[in-house]
Amino acid sequence: MATATINGVIIAQSDDTVIVEGNHYFPPEAVMSEYFSNSDKSTVCPWKGTASYYDVTVDGETHSAAAWYYPEPKEAASHIRDRVAFWGAVTVTD
Repeated sequence: MATATINGVIIAQSDDTVIVEGNHYFPPEAVMSEYFSNSDKSTVCPWKGTASYYDVTVDGETHSAAAWYYPEPKEAASHIRDRVAFWGAVTVTD
């Protein structure tokens, strides 16, 4: 089971992640939505498409753009549509 945490607080957990480029992509229902808010940030990957981001707030501390997802990925990345991956302050273990 893959688990994403910030300072020991679980923000996502699932045994149904997809690993792409070393990142676990969690299904949307595995994400603890109370910690997430939309971010204005977006980036473009040549083969996956445009990523949207979430800010993640735990214990009153906001981690800007700590999570991303692809709402409309290119065909090659369609298997990660809406799945959420993490970086920065987030620790992912499996």
